[in-house]
Amino acid sequence: MSFGGPQWPQEPQRQGQQGQQGHGEQGRGAYGQQPGGQGQQGAYGQQGQGQGYGQGAGGYGYPGPQGGAPGPYSGAQGGGAPAPFPGAPAPGPFPGPQGGGPTPDWSALADASASRARRKRLLAIGGGVLATLVVGAVVATAVVATGKKDDTAKNGGGTPTAPASPTGSPTPEPTFSSVAPPPPPNPKDYISDPKKDRAPLTAEGLFPGKKLTMDGRPYTKGATSATANCAAVTQGGLGTVLKKNGCQKVLRATYVRDGVAITVGVAVFPSEAAALKAKNQATGGIAPLTGAGVGDFCRATVCLRRSNAIGRYAYFTQAGFTNGKKVTTADKGVFRSSDDLGTFAFNQIYARGKSQASAAAGAPRQ
Repeated sequence: MSFGGPQWPQEPQRQGQQGQQGHGEQGRGAYGQQPGGQGQQGAYGQQGQGQGYGQGAGGYGYPGPQGGAPGPYSGAQGGGAPAPFPGAPAPGPFPGPQGGGPTPDWSALADASASRARRKRLLAIGGGVLATLVVGAVVATAVVATGKKDDTAKNGGGTPTAPASPTGSPTPEPTFSSVAPPPPPNPKDYISDPKKDRAPLTAEGLFPGKKLTMDGRPYTKGATSATANCAAVTQGGLGTVLKKNGCQKVLRATYVRDGVAITVGVAVFPSEAAALKAKNQATGGIAPLTGAGVGDFCRATVCLRRSNAIGRYAYFTQAGFTNGKKVTTADKGVFRSSDDLGTFAFNQIYARGKSQASAAAGAPRQ
């Protein structure tokens, strides 16, 4: 037997059998067992004559009269327990393994409990619905009694709704053209083809302003010039090269910085192929352009000459010291200035093509 109490149902104790040590006084076995003998140790008792949970013949400490009816929890035959108080009916017998009162109908009790629970739920739901109806009636009565209308729209509190579309008028779906748009114009195409390269071309337009700054290095602009006699503004054999490849015009400008003067000349040709040939065949150089505060330079001395081309334009630079000093490979400032003016010429020619391409892209189609 465990300390939690006897398991139910339990085998009855036989008369004269030694019982197990429990938690009450010794006596007859609890829950309707056979009476124990003198000195017998019961289920919940110490030695002595009596029931579990008390002394005497009755169960739970109530002595039963000799020869009376068995008590509700009696362990002794013929020993019964009186009612707990006068006039109360005697408690029915607890079902035991050796007879006793009838077993309760547990199924009927469970059904009755479930029926009561359903009635409570229905009453609760009905009460909630009734309370909601009462509140709604009170609110409606209050609105009618005040005689006021909802002014949310005129106060700007509400959001107007769009009128419904007419019946039978479906919303049109967007349509897309199956023709792909043309690619944007390429600026190089406009500076390579004379038929597209129609914008005005002047020395001041190609070399604007009074100063030039490249990567934080400022240059002061000197004189500018433009001529159709390409060979007249060259040195060495460059004039012959330009004339042979169909040079149409040469535009020049001179810039000065830190005692170094650079003349840049841009030659215009009828095609990209002609400009490229002139660049590859170049010999000699562009003639230095003096004036506007710039004296003679690169005469009877060594200077730095370079050439390049883009589209139908070839451009040339000649850089040297304003004091007539010879340029050597150690003169990094001269090389850097020549690079700056060559980059500037390239950017100006490309910007010309980009401007014409942008104008063509924005023009209406014919």
